[in-house]
Amino acid sequence: MSGSVIDMPALDLAGHGARRTTLRRRAGLVILALVSAFSLFGPSLIGIDPARQTLADTLLPPGAAHWLGTDVLGRSVLARLAHAARLSLGLALLAALTAAVPGVLLGVAASWRGGRIERALVMLADAVLSVPGLLLVLLFAALAPGRHWALYIGLSLSLWVEYFRVCRAASRQVLASDAVQASRLLGFGTGYVLRRHLLPALAPVLGTLLAFSAAQAVLALAALGFIGVGLQPPTPELGLMMTEFLPHYEEAPWLIAAPVALLMAVVLGMMLVAGDGETT
Repeated sequence: MSGSVIDMPALDLAGHGARRTTLRRRAGLVILALVSAFSLFGPSLIGIDPARQTLADTLLPPGAAHWLGTDVLGRSVLARLAHAARLSLGLALLAALTAAVPGVLLGVAASWRGGRIERALVMLADAVLSVPGLLLVLLFAALAPGRHWALYIGLSLSLWVEYFRVCRAASRQVLASDAVQASRLLGFGTGYVLRRHLLPALAPVLGTLLAFSAAQAVLALAALGFIGVGLQPPTPELGLMMTEFLPHYEEAPWLIAAPVALLMAVVLGMMLVAGDGETT
């Protein structure tokens, strides 16, 4: 009787933590859904060319004609923001998914085979980690300035290591479990072990890691654009827009607020979806 009374506060705390995590992830999904809808449907609904210049409309404040005003060249900030959101989200998700494929496969292979193969793959991952991720992206951006594919390759090469390390550690625990050993003794093959044991165990970890890596890619793209070594004008990109709007923050503070708010919303949504793994 006393044991059940003692256990009740722990159960309540665990349930409260689980509900809090669920609400946090739902809030993140709502934010990402709104940003995704804006990036997908915004350019066609707005119907304004983001590169069209109207010098007579320089630095117009937000109004009925331009909801977020215009920049120094008279371009619609809302139209450029919608195209920038599409570019940043699309490129970041593509780079994160591309990095996940070799990272997961090599991580599982390393834990499955072990021995020399695992040591060789670990050495390769350590060699990539010896170069900072942003510097690796900078190297590819320097080879092809302003090219989307250069940033995409650089981001993918810098992100796959995290997938490799996490999947290698998680796979090792699963493969050493009693359930996997029993499946092997019963004669089940590699496909069965991967499908019934390994992939279900890796799925939650991969979902969290995908959100984190996509957020890192969005921030990296914005940072490169802000310092002028990423995509080049007149391409609408969040970091590049910040650089263009920063000199006018006193006379038109709403300009710099727009891309900053969108970048914060994207990263916040991804962090909420990823969660912190805590349930208490």
